[in-house]
Amino acid sequence: MGFIVWLIVGGIIGWLASLVMKTDAQQGVFLNIIVGIVGAFLGGWLGSVMGIGGADINDGAFNLTSLLLSLVGAIVLLAIVNLFRRGRVR
Repeated sequence: MGFIVWLIVGGIIGWLASLVMKTDAQQGVFLNIIVGIVGAFLGGWLGSVMGIGGADINDGAFNLTSLLLSLVGAIVLLAIVNLFRRGRVR
């Protein structure tokens, strides 16, 4: 059951990040899920570097801080992808 929730939350976070970065028309549901999951890992890593411990959604922390960190991680991921793809963040 946790895997299904992980996919749903990853999809929502990836979709929100793609709306913020204006790449929603280029991505489908599958890429939104991938961006959300990888963004959650990236956000968890960024949170540990910034000293916000225990706020990783991949470790089971399901709260506002972990969701926001996952969203920030997904936005950073899309910015990096846009930088390499287009030469600018957007």
